Amino acid sequence: MDIKVLINVNSPETKEVTERLVKQNLENKLDSYLKKFTDKQEAEGTIEVKIEKSKKDTFNGIVHANLDGKTFRYERDDYKNLDDLLNHLFDHFKEELSSM
Repeated sequence: MDIKVLINVNSPETKEVTERLVKQNLENKLDSYLKKFTDKQEAEGTIEVKIEKSKKDTFNGIVHANLDGKTFRYERDDYKNLDDLLNHLFDHFKEELSSM
């Protein structure tokens, strides 16, 4: 299975950082947990990451994944540091995948 990764940001200056952090988390933190899905030939999967920079200069984020019919969703608001927000969202994703 190929996993499609979709990244949506409302602030152009956060796009490059968001893409880098998503790639790092998927390749380093989640790669072994995602293997149980990527090894299935007929399975389909998407991971959507949505980041919004608020008027208060904080970040809100959502990670929504659909892997082989299983849905995962994590949402956090009001983070001052984009790195912390994305790493926190992917930590929760990893925890749930590890319990499967």
